[in-house]
Amino acid sequence: MEFKPISVIAGKEFWDRIRNRWVLAVAVIFTVFALVIAYFGAAQQGAVGFRGMDVTIASLVSLVIYLVPLIALILGYDAIVGERERGSLELLLSLPITRFELLIGKFLGLAGALSFSTLAGFGLAGVLLSYQLGATALYHYAGFMLSALLLGMAFLSIAILVSVMASDRMRASGVAIGLWFFLVLVYDLLLLGLLVLAEKRFSLSFFPVLLYLNPADIFRILNVFGFKAVSYTHL
Repeated sequence: MEFKPISVIAGKEFWDRIRNRWVLAVAVIFTVFALVIAYFGAAQQGAVGFRGMDVTIASLVSLVIYLVPLIALILGYDAIVGERERGSLELLLSLPITRFELLIGKFLGLAGALSFSTLAGFGLAGVLLSYQLGATALYHYAGFMLSALLLGMAFLSIAILVSVMASDRMRASGVAIGLWFFLVLVYDLLLLGLLVLAEKRFSLSFFPVLLYLNPADIFRILNVFGFKAVSYTHL
């Protein structure tokens, strides 16, 4: 495996997404939503204004679970099948590059674009909020951004797998949206139903394993329960 062809493919993918400007639009959306949630996340309880990092992160978790996986799947679903339909895949493979190098280059380029939008969006919001945050809160917010990025990488990997296996872009987009719907919206409902049905009938020791099979649930556990655990240790 050679690094040069991988870097060329990755660079092309990254700058293609930047030139489309949708990556910048996503970064702006993340910034706006993060600031709005930080100041109005507790409005239902009659409180307006920054209420602390634990409240902000808990509110942002729901936003990230819905948006970041969807953006990652949309970003990567046509990475390979799109090239195949345009007839450019055979041209790329005729160059001195292996299929694996092409795949890695595609992933790294798209991951770079997704990382830019995620870190720039939430990072700018963090900078604007930093004057109200202590060192511990900034540490938690940095952990939140990193976990959001890892969530995006997980779903981007799924998207590229779909793109490799799909026969056309239409099927790839349908499978990608279906996976988002299942993993983000349906999966937890199925686990809840299983939990109710299995109660007092057999051991639930396998239940955490089922949670860990879904990247969205891992993200939620890290930021909701993990944050509380760390907070309690500082009391």
